[in-house]
Amino acid sequence: MGGRQDDVTATSGLQIPLIRSLDPPRKPSRNRFSSLCAIMASMSSVLLGYDIGVMSGAAIYIQQDFEISDVQVEILVGIINLYATIGAAAAGRTSDWIGRRYTMVLSAGFFFVGAILMGFAPNYPLLMSGRFVAGIGIGYASLIASVYTAEVSPASSRGSLSSFPEFFLNVGILLGYVSNYAFSKFPLQLGWRFMLGIGLFPSLFLAAIVIFVMPESPRWLVMQGRLGEAKQVLNTTSDSIGESLQRLADIKKVVGIPASCDDDVVEVPKQSTHGGGVWKELFLHPTPAVRHVLITAVGVHFFLEATGMNAVVLYSPRIFEKAGIASSDHKLLATVAVGVTKTVFILVATVLFDRVGRRPLILTSVGGMIISLVTLGIGLTIIERSHEEGTWVVGLCVGMVLADVAFFSMGMGPMGFVSSEIFPLKLRAQGVSVGMVVNNAVGSVVSMTFLSLYHAITIGGAFLLYAGVATVGWVFFYVVFPETRGRNLEEVEGLFGNLLWKFSTKKDDNTDVENS
Repeated sequence: MGGRQDDVTATSGLQIPLIRSLDPPRKPSRNRFSSLCAIMASMSSVLLGYDIGVMSGAAIYIQQDFEISDVQVEILVGIINLYATIGAAAAGRTSDWIGRRYTMVLSAGFFFVGAILMGFAPNYPLLMSGRFVAGIGIGYASLIASVYTAEVSPASSRGSLSSFPEFFLNVGILLGYVSNYAFSKFPLQLGWRFMLGIGLFPSLFLAAIVIFVMPESPRWLVMQGRLGEAKQVLNTTSDSIGESLQRLADIKKVVGIPASCDDDVVEVPKQSTHGGGVWKELFLHPTPAVRHVLITAVGVHFFLEATGMNAVVLYSPRIFEKAGIASSDHKLLATVAVGVTKTVFILVATVLFDRVGRRPLILTSVGGMIISLVTLGIGLTIIERSHEEGTWVVGLCVGMVLADVAFFSMGMGPMGFVSSEIFPLKLRAQGVSVGMVVNNAVGSVVSMTFLSLYHAITIGGAFLLYAGVATVGWVFFYVVFPETRGRNLEEVEGLFGNLLWKFSTKKDDNTDVENS
C-alpha cells in the first residue's frame, strides 16, 4: 500500500496535465481576419446586386423618358449579363496575371466609369454604352469575389465565408430597390439618373479597402513563388499555426514546389499555373475528376439562372402588377420586400453551409423553388383568366414570389459562389470564369426574353416553365453533386470522378490526381 501511495505522490505533479490531455480537443475558434477578408472581397458583389436591383425600377422611368419599347427595355435590362460574360471570360486570365486584389480594383474602376456614363446619358445609345462598361466590371467582380474568398478561407468556415458574395449581392439588390423608392419622387428626367449614377460610390469604397486593407490570396502568391508572403497571409487567415503549415504544404504540392523548400522566393514554371495548358486540361484532355468538376460547376451556374430568378428580381414591379397590385408605391414597396427576404435568407445559408453541408441545402433550396414556382404560375394564371383583384390569390402570388427568393437564397444562390471551391488550384480562376460565362449568358437570355416570353405563353406559363427547369435541376444535383463540407481545397478534387464517371478507363483513373 505504501509503495502505491508513493507512486501516486510521485506522479501527482503529472496527473493534472495527463487528465487534461485526455479531454476532447476543443474546436479552434474562427479566424476573424479571414472573415474580414471574405467580407471585404464579397463587397464587390454589391456592384452587381445594385445594378440588378436599381434597374428593375429605373427601367420604368427610362422607358417613359426615352419613349422606348418593351423589347428595348428587355435589352437594356438584360444585356448587362451579356456584357458581364466578356468580363468574366477575361477575369480568370487577368486574376492569374496581376493577382486577385488588383483584379478587384480593376472591376471597381470599370463600374465607376459605367455609373458615370449611365447617370449622364442623354439618349438610349449612350445609356447602352454605360451598360457595356459597367457590365465588364460586373463580370470581373462576380468571378474574383468567389475565387478570392474560397482561397483565403480556412476549411472550417469556407462554406459560410464563400456564401458572403451572395449575401452582399442581395444587399446590393436591396440598396437598388431602396434607391428606386427614394428617387421615385424626383422629376422624371432626374430620378432615374440619380438611381444609376449613385452606384459610383460603392465602387470607390471597394477600391479603397482593397488597396489599403486586403492581403493578396495566399494561393496566388505561392503560384508566383512568393512563399514568404504566402506564409504571412496563411498565418493570419488560418485557425491555427498547424493548419497554416498544412495549407502551405498542400498548396506547394499542387503547384509543384518541393516540400523541403523554405525560401521566401522561388521559381515556379508559369505554364503550370495559367495559359493555354489550363484550357487543354479543362476541355481537351480532362481527367474524369476534372470533367466531373466542370460539368458540376457549369450545371450549378446554368440552373442558378435558368430557373428564372433574374426575371423575378428584375421585373418584380411588373410581376406584382400582374398579380393585381395597381399602386406604384405599393409595387415598389413589395419589391423592397423581395430584397429584404433575399438578404435575410442568405444569412440562413451562411450559418448552415458548414453545419448541414452543401448537398442538403441545395436540394432543399431547389425543391422549395419548384413548389413556389408552380404555385405562383397557377396563381397568376387564375388572376389573368378571372380578372379579379383584391382576392386571396393576390396574397398567394406575392407570398410565392417571396418564398421563391427565400428558397433560392438559402442554397441555390450562394452555391454559385461556393462552387469555386471544387476546382483544383491551377484550374480555379479560369474554371470559375467558365462557370461565370455560363451564368451571365443564361442570365442574359432570361432577362432579355421574360417580357416576350410572358406575352407569348402568359406570365403564369412562364413561371411554370421555370418550375420545369428547376425540376430537371433537382435531379441533376441529386445525381452529380457530392458533399464537400469540411474538406481543404486541395482535398476536394478527390471527391469527384467517382459518381457518373465509373465507366472511365483505368488509365484515366490512375492519372487522375497527377494530371489535375
